[in-house]
Amino acid sequence: METVSSKSNSQKNRGFLFEPQGTVSKERSSQKLNPSNSNADGKWGQDASAIELEDEINRLIDNIPSASAVLKGVIKETPLIYSSFFSDEGSNQVYIKPENLQRTGAFKIRGAYYKLSRLTEKEKRSGVVTASAGNHAQGVALAACEMGISATIVMPSATPLIKVNATKAYGAEVILSGDNFDEAYQYAKQINLQTGRVFIHPFEDFEVMTGQGTIGAEIMAELPSADVVLVPVGGGGLIGGIAAYVKTHYPNCKVIGVEPEGAASMKLAFSKDGICKLDAVHTIADGVAVKTVGEANYQLARRFVDEIITVSDYDIMDAFLMLLEKHKIVAENAGALSLAGLKKLNVSDQQVVCVVSGGNIDVVTVSAMINKGLTRRGRIFCFSVDLPDTPGQLLNIAQLLSDHKANVIKLDHNQFMNFDRFSHVQLQVTVETNGHDHIRAIVGGLNSIGYTVKQVY
Repeated sequence: METVSSKSNSQKNRGFLFEPQGTVSKERSSQKLNPSNSNADGKWGQDASAIELEDEINRLIDNIPSASAVLKGVIKETPLIYSSFFSDEGSNQVYIKPENLQRTGAFKIRGAYYKLSRLTEKEKRSGVVTASAGNHAQGVALAACEMGISATIVMPSATPLIKVNATKAYGAEVILSGDNFDEAYQYAKQINLQTGRVFIHPFEDFEVMTGQGTIGAEIMAELPSADVVLVPVGGGGLIGGIAAYVKTHYPNCKVIGVEPEGAASMKLAFSKDGICKLDAVHTIADGVAVKTVGEANYQLARRFVDEIITVSDYDIMDAFLMLLEKHKIVAENAGALSLAGLKKLNVSDQQVVCVVSGGNIDVVTVSAMINKGLTRRGRIFCFSVDLPDTPGQLLNIAQLLSDHKANVIKLDHNQFMNFDRFSHVQLQVTVETNGHDHIRAIVGGLNSIGYTVKQVY
């Protein structure tokens, strides 16, 4: 089997095409390969010609079947799940590709394992290094463990302990460095250069993308009549691999990427005809909160992806909650992006596959997501009223809530909160409700007996 890159003595960046950067220059896109610009392992870095990029893309597509064979018995099978709920909501036939049920809890094991399987024996003896705050770290750690390869993972200092321990559990050495991914990445690259460990990029690596592309092969093998595949987009490795396979073999099937509104780096790149760096990212979907996509990933997406759509954090919360409530499946916020994107599709009576990319989420975040999601859907209602400081007022409120079948979760009757009116007390109540119509009925009932309601959330 052909390798993606030529082999040499050092090969520190084998398969890694481009360094993260800002805006792409028009001049670079037309440059031919200049041997003097090649790096130590024979890769051409930022001066990749269109011909060589084409060769890489062709190898990626051609190698996906062999990558599937390599991963057989390593990864968990994740057959499609038909969702009657999401189908009815959008008037389409919706299927879920549950990569949140994958080993390590995310799709990343696919690309990591395939990448490591392609290393030479010398490279394996040198060990590997990468930077990640979560799923890629665990994928590389597990793959390295199963192949007997030494792995060093650099994670940002603020990485939750649960993710650090999960990565350590696979036998990797974990180094905490930097306040964010970019700083951890730079430190990992230093280790790469100083020690000769092979750097495994989270997304901008054609062999990694080949591994991720096996998801596309599995989807189309199981549902060859699929009309649309929705894929979460972060750095672009997942959608690059999937789209390359799907659009090559099933050109009539649309591949649509989904990004958070607060981290829409691929959508920006599409609009600017080249990658650009966002000034900041703001989203609950931390797994895809990247300021810039990879250049190789952008080139793949530009060629094979039909559209990029964006969703709000509220859309993500809704999708997370419905997946949990209706299917008893837990996804991380980034993993639920594809389901959130269903509401943005302008199609009906189509077969739509949503890739749920991961499920690594801690219980504190799950609790917060559930509570916020329930509030948004009108399932929890918190309000306050000012009551005259006389006996029987609390009973009036309780009776009305009982009449409206609203179950009280929490109640705070505080005589000292209302400073404007010394003869009144403030009552704050949280109740379980059955939707926004139910909330409106409760508010109307309270108004009808003389109470002014202030919604807290």
